[in-house]
Amino acid sequence: MIQKILCIFLCITTYTLWSKPLSIVATTGMIGDAVKNITQTKAHVTTLMGPGVDPHLYKATQKDLRKITQADLVFYNGLYLEGKMAEIFKKIQKIRPIYPVSDALSTKLLLHDPEFHNNLDPHIWFDIQLWISVVQYINQVISQKDPSNKVFYQKNTEDYVKKLAKLHQYIQEQVQKIPQQQRILITAHDAFSYFGRAYGMEVKGLQGISTLAEFGLRDITNLVNFIVEKKIKAIFLETATPEKPMQAVLEGCVKKGHALKIGGALYADAMGEEGTSAGTYIGMLKKNVSTIVQSLQ
Repeated sequence: MIQKILCIFLCITTYTLWSKPLSIVATTGMIGDAVKNITQTKAHVTTLMGPGVDPHLYKATQKDLRKITQADLVFYNGLYLEGKMAEIFKKIQKIRPIYPVSDALSTKLLLHDPEFHNNLDPHIWFDIQLWISVVQYINQVISQKDPSNKVFYQKNTEDYVKKLAKLHQYIQEQVQKIPQQQRILITAHDAFSYFGRAYGMEVKGLQGISTLAEFGLRDITNLVNFIVEKKIKAIFLETATPEKPMQAVLEGCVKKGHALKIGGALYADAMGEEGTSAGTYIGMLKKNVSTIVQSLQ
């Protein structure tokens, strides 16, 4: 009888250990959303940077450090998107598996900073075809960590990739509604170059690829002159950056007699609030595209 009870106890304990959901930490909402689509009920996913948070400026808290050091897996964007956390990742990777999702991509596919050519543009999620490769890479890492659920993860990944492929086609169709000469996207910082390359739009940002980049009166003046020359109808704010610099651009154009408007606020480095239309990666991109097309067509 005692042996039977011990056997039952061991079986229950073993099952509990093996069936316990993975603990996964993601830095950005876009990465966290990909992980959730892949793992669904098989993992507890924590996203460090919520809506309206600028990853370029983000500093990890003590609470974040505990989450990272206790997680089974940690995913971050890489390419210095989370620049202020680089040293932390370097130290923690000695004791915890930490993966930059940008490792999924060949450097031949990446864009360079126009001002500092040795720097690579980290905003890879704005090219859906690149992001599909990232999603597949995340699936591979998770499946290696939890091989017992590999088939489950693979099926979820395939389903999600199909949705992303449809989204890619949808965006291509929507951008075509904008007259060719008006396919110029002006934003607060240079976060949309991958989007521009993928969907045929010229992109200009007041700041460089990082919101840490400095800008001055000359940058504002040059952008104003460009907008007036190209007769651009609208410029865009970003949800995670201050409005004041772009308001200065707007005022500069008005002083030159050019009728310019703020087309709305785009989601650049962070998604929207959970439960809203922009609270998922797919919803965020659809919201951005709707805002851009309505303002420029």
